Amino acid sequence: MVPKLPKSAVSVQEALDNLKLECKVLELPNSTRTALDAASAIGCTITQIVKSLIFRTKKIGRPVLILASGPNQVDIKTIEDCIGESITKADADFVREVTGFAIGGIPPIGHKNAIDLIYIDRDLLDLDEIWAAAGTPNAVFCIKSQDLLKATSANIVSLSKSKREPES
Repeated sequence: MVPKLPKSAVSVQEALDNLKLECKVLELPNSTRTALDAASAIGCTITQIVKSLIFRTKKIGRPVLILASGPNQVDIKTIEDCIGESITKADADFVREVTGFAIGGIPPIGHKNAIDLIYIDRDLLDLDEIWAAAGTPNAVFCIKSQDLLKATSANIVSLSKSKREPES
């Protein structure tokens, strides 16, 4: 008997199904709340983990979704240059209001409200398969990187420091 998924994870599976993606949400016994936890629980590299991070523009308060590879940090300046406006990390209430999910389980798709400012880390596109959160701190799904790019219509950005700055 297959264990029943939590409601949040079911909504992510429905979003995947609606996008006609052959991805299966898995509920793991160990936490996938952080990229390191997720890689350990799944048995993949941290580079294969998609961090779905929500920021907001400072002037208007529009949500910004950044899909970053596990080890990479978001360079705020890079994203601000793309948007043409300053951004700030969103608080938990804003994240839940916009996405319908709590921090630690934010999926890259299936949000309560549409997000039109979406950026994906170029490093994720160098990989065939990647893993993303699926609505809870224990739920994940595997997806082809090109499928995620198409499903989100994300803008491609380089977040890896080594790819942004020439080495000395």
